[in-house]
Amino acid sequence: MQAVGVIGAGQMGAGIAQVSAQAGYRVLLTDVDKARAEAGKAGIAKQLDRAVEKGKLDPQAREQALARIEPIQGVEGMSSCGLVIEAATEREEVKRAIFAQVGTVLGHQAILASNTSSIPITRLAQASPDPARFIGVHFFNPVPVMGLIEVIRGLATSTETVKTVVTYATAVGKQVVHANDAPGFIVNRILMPMLNEACFALGEGVATIRDIDLACQLGLNHPMGPLTLADFIGLDTCLEITRVLFETTGDPKFRPAPLLVKYVEAGWYGKKTKRGFYDYTGDTPVPTR
Repeated sequence: MQAVGVIGAGQMGAGIAQVSAQAGYRVLLTDVDKARAEAGKAGIAKQLDRAVEKGKLDPQAREQALARIEPIQGVEGMSSCGLVIEAATEREEVKRAIFAQVGTVLGHQAILASNTSSIPITRLAQASPDPARFIGVHFFNPVPVMGLIEVIRGLATSTETVKTVVTYATAVGKQVVHANDAPGFIVNRILMPMLNEACFALGEGVATIRDIDLACQLGLNHPMGPLTLADFIGLDTCLEITRVLFETTGDPKFRPAPLLVKYVEAGWYGKKTKRGFYDYTGDTPVPTR
């Protein structure tokens, strides 16, 4: 495969760029401006430094991986990429604008993929230059750690596109599951209703933040409670995905919890804003209620 283009240098995009570079791919990384792309690469360097310090990565491999990542301005330079992955915010209008823009430079054989976690691929493909070469590749956060990619085939996605993306996913060390093009795919179709229900339970006074999380950790044998996980994902992202599920299916079981909406309206997005269901300003997270 030619170079891999990654659009979006935030947590997800940087993670995708990192695993691609470590797998030997040349990576072109972009964002709304070059400064953000460079900041994304700087964040990757820190992640690789930690891996070296823990003995999980050879220093030479670190240098080689970083050398393969090139921050660029805009998408014009992605004409040489065999695969371009969009990893922008979970808003359909933003993604469609990106697809229209990159479509003007995309090579005739190149594949355009979206890292969307919930929006139907067939619908997003309408904004791509060729729906046969459009596909969903849903990575999980943190990308270097999580071993899964959901591959989602749209109605028009070609078999060759699926094969190429599965080969790439395997090369970056991920297990692949195939999901039909339904809202939320597999993981978020199951996960988000649980997180949303935890918000309902908290809002209705069923239990405290601490007890809801501890009950699910010990009672369901989960590594972390649902409210902690929602904070980690980002409450704004949880709300966007839940709204997609609700609006796309029309099923009232996906109705966003009022408390979740309130937290997002307050700008309390979780760990990334230092406040969500927990306060992250100190050394140890503390429940906010």
